[in-house]
Amino acid sequence: MSGYPGLSGRTIVVTGAARGQGAAAALMLAGAGARVVATDVAAEPAADFSDTSVEYRRLDVANEGGWGDLAAFLRATLGGVPLKGLLNNAGITHRSRLGRIERSDWDRVLAVNVTGAMLGIQALAPLMGDGSSIVNVGSSAGLTGHYPAAYTTSKWALRGLTHVAATEYGPRGIRANIIHPGFIETEMTAGAPAAMRRSQLELTPLERLGQADEVAAVAAFLLSDAASYMSGAEIPVDGAFTSSAGAKYMADRIASEGAAAGS
Repeated sequence: MSGYPGLSGRTIVVTGAARGQGAAAALMLAGAGARVVATDVAAEPAADFSDTSVEYRRLDVANEGGWGDLAAFLRATLGGVPLKGLLNNAGITHRSRLGRIERSDWDRVLAVNVTGAMLGIQALAPLMGDGSSIVNVGSSAGLTGHYPAAYTTSKWALRGLTHVAATEYGPRGIRANIIHPGFIETEMTAGAPAAMRRSQLELTPLERLGQADEVAAVAAFLLSDAASYMSGAEIPVDGAFTSSAGAKYMADRIASEGAAAGS
């Protein structure tokens, strides 16, 4: 894929890659010629990685020891070549409001969504060099006051971690950016209430939900040399949902009521 220069033959780690966005990214990166180490807490991936350059390894991102094991594996197999990239895609949600969320659920979401990314950066940045890239997967919830308290908080925190990484590792030539997907059709969003899906469509100017490959394409771009001077950037992939900030819904209601009044 000429659109993703600098990936062929290089190694990239993708977390949360057993299915959904992570699997889509792993397959897209492999298609661009990268060696992809796909990780997830699941024992086996739901995605089919056969006949690709994707290697699957089990990893609980909230487990510091697991990251140490992965770093040791990469150190032994990289042959002195720097690790090209880390895509921190692993994430979980918990749809509970602030007044109702249990401490254990709060801790679990932040452990995976924020601490997991931090541990990954700590463990793998020493294997990176000039031209390497860290990409964190945030959410439109990290740009708004979305109601799931723990999930929203975790994605806002991930924004801060991204900017810290961009600042700290920039002198080594390592870039760090964050993507903010909107409502993407994956297994995680499949259980969303019907009212949430309807509302999302009403609030999204492109008037459709997103696909995992659309997020994967932006991740691949940021991991590639095509984005060689991009660091500290936050990129929504949400059909203008956060850009519109509800204005679409308001405009549609005004137009609808105006048409009704004139009929």
